[in-house]
Amino acid sequence: MKRREFIRNTSLTGLGITILDFPVFGKNAPSNKVTVAVMGVNGRGAYLAKCFSQLQNVEVAYICDVEEKAIANGLEPFKNVSRQPVVIRDIRELVAKKDFDALIIAAPDHWHAPAALMALANGKHVYVEKPCGHNPHEGELLVKAMHKYPTQLIQMGNQRRSFPTLMDAVKQVREGVIGHTYFAKSWYANNRKSIGIGKKVPVPSTLNFDLWQGPAPRKSYQDNLVHYNWHWFWHWGTSETCNNATHELDCCRWFLGVDYPVKVSSSGGRYVFKDDWETPDTQVAGFDFAEGKTIIWEGRSCNIYPVEGAGRGFIIYGDKGTLVNYGNDDYKIFDYGNKLVKEVKSTVNNDATNTVSASGNLDLFHFNNFIDSIRGDATLNSPVSEGHKSVLLCHLANIAGRTGRTLHCDSKDGHILNDEAAMTLWKREYEKGWEPKV
Repeated sequence: MKRREFIRNTSLTGLGITILDFPVFGKNAPSNKVTVAVMGVNGRGAYLAKCFSQLQNVEVAYICDVEEKAIANGLEPFKNVSRQPVVIRDIRELVAKKDFDALIIAAPDHWHAPAALMALANGKHVYVEKPCGHNPHEGELLVKAMHKYPTQLIQMGNQRRSFPTLMDAVKQVREGVIGHTYFAKSWYANNRKSIGIGKKVPVPSTLNFDLWQGPAPRKSYQDNLVHYNWHWFWHWGTSETCNNATHELDCCRWFLGVDYPVKVSSSGGRYVFKDDWETPDTQVAGFDFAEGKTIIWEGRSCNIYPVEGAGRGFIIYGDKGTLVNYGNDDYKIFDYGNKLVKEVKSTVNNDATNTVSASGNLDLFHFNNFIDSIRGDATLNSPVSEGHKSVLLCHLANIAGRTGRTLHCDSKDGHILNDEAAMTLWKREYEKGWEPKV
């Protein structure tokens, strides 16, 4: 499919996106129908439900959430269709259903790996939004599960791995268009506001907070937590690194051809506001690899000044030139004298602050790759074994920042060496009876 022929003019109701015009071939045959369920449908999940429902011969049969407003958001895209998804509030009940093929997970981060493992144990394929785990151990559990359940697919939502232009750019870089690559820089900037000081209040009648917490040890409800601000609490969230750095760090690792780091450092903190926000709003992390390559990431949650004119993106440096990405499927290639030798412009508007889909309808390439792989017509562009390596960089940056120490890691698996205190953050405790298992 040619890159500039993929946009259809039909908008997805209420979501401000368009649908990719994928070729149909035999996908509408009854035997090729793929039925999915979506967990977590307040924002991103409602978008995912609508997008998957628009793919050829795909049905969204169930949505799962524990809050009434979120359920309403999840059902909104289906209000004018004859068969609406069935609402199931408890994920344990949902995964036991026999009449769907794959679980799409867009719940809060502390749910990603536990829900995925429940689905896999019940014979389902899994598409899990980034990060693939709340901590490094959970990512390792998913990789272990990938081998335990070889007929079931696990794809993470690092969708840039499926952008045709970036796939072509990686090919060019590996063929030497900018020479030997040795350094990558990535960034993300936003203008997030203060979340204030939360009050301990009764749980709203519209929310099942016990199910919302699920595998996380129980804490009291407060009024600045649900729906989005959980990202900034270590107990449930994973900071801006796992929330957004995952994408650009994944691209840096992909383009440089590296896996696990040997050294990780991190600087930053919560600087802009004095409130309940626990994770950094400003962070600079560095990753050194045994191959003699380095990646850095700069995150600014509360200062939106762009880098290279873009709110997010990455740069790959080689000894014969440079490749610059400005956040979506675009890139420029410069020679060693900084002369522009190639430019591929983005097919969508770049909005780094969009919490539903910063890359617009380009996400559908990744969704379609997952569905085609279930049908046996493709292979995953990013199996969870790859996604885990990129998310691990984010977790290691967080651990380095929280301990205030440079981490030295095993190049074979990323495990932290000779630092027992840091390794205590490799995994978490779970609410009794909710421990994830493979």
